[in-house]
Amino acid sequence: MGFTLPGLGKLVLVNRKARMGRNPQTGEAIKIPAKKVVKFRVAKACKDAVLGKK
Repeated sequence: MGFTLPGLGKLVLVNRKARMGRNPQTGEAIKIPAKKVVKFRVAKACKDAVLGKK
């Protein structure tokens, strides 16, 4: 499932797995639960416009 922004890119829903993290203040290991996140994939046309063609 995704939402396309013509010429810019696409917003896509990604399932992120559960993982172990660390509290930077105390150094304690914590479990980060699985969740859904939105990612942006840049379109080739947008990349070429900003970076120039190779």
